Amino acid sequence: MPIRICEDDLLSSDVAGLLREHLQSVAMHSPPESVHALNLEALWAPDVTFWTAWEGSDLLGCGALKELNSRHGGIKSMRTVQEHLRKGVGTHILDYIIAESKRRSYSRLSLETGSMEAFAAARALYVRFGFEFCAPFGDYRDDPYSLFMTRVL
Repeated sequence: MPIRICEDDLLSSDVAGLLREHLQSVAMHSPPESVHALNLEALWAPDVTFWTAWEGSDLLGCGALKELNSRHGGIKSMRTVQEHLRKGVGTHILDYIIAESKRRSYSRLSLETGSMEAFAAARALYVRFGFEFCAPFGDYRDDPYSLFMTRVL
C-alpha cells in the first residue's frame, strides 16, 4: 500500500500521541533550554503547515514546515512512529516538504537538529538530501546541543 501524505488538523489522538513521544524523546537528549521542538499549540500557528504520513489507517510519521520569511522555510517536527522506522517514512515526508517549499518559491530550506548520537540517523537523512551544516538561522543561537543545516532550493 502506498504512503499517503496529507495536511493534518492535529486533532486525532494518534497524532497527539506521536507529538508527545517526539517531545519526550527530544527532552531525554537535550536540556530544556535546548529543546526547539514545537508543541501542539505552536504547530497550529498560521506560519506552520503540518503533515502526517499514512499507510491505510496506520499513522507512519509527521513533519512540518514553518515559514521563516517569504523565501526561507524551516523544517520542524519530523518524526517516524517507532514501529515504522527504517521503512523510508522520513524520506517520503522530506521529499514532500522539499517539493512544497519549491512550490512556495522558497530559495532556502533550513532545520535544527540535535548534536547527540540519538539524532545521527536524522542528520544522515538530511545530508543525503543535500543539506549542509551551517550557522544558526532565524531566532536560533549557538548551542552545543544543536546543529543547524540548510539547503538551497
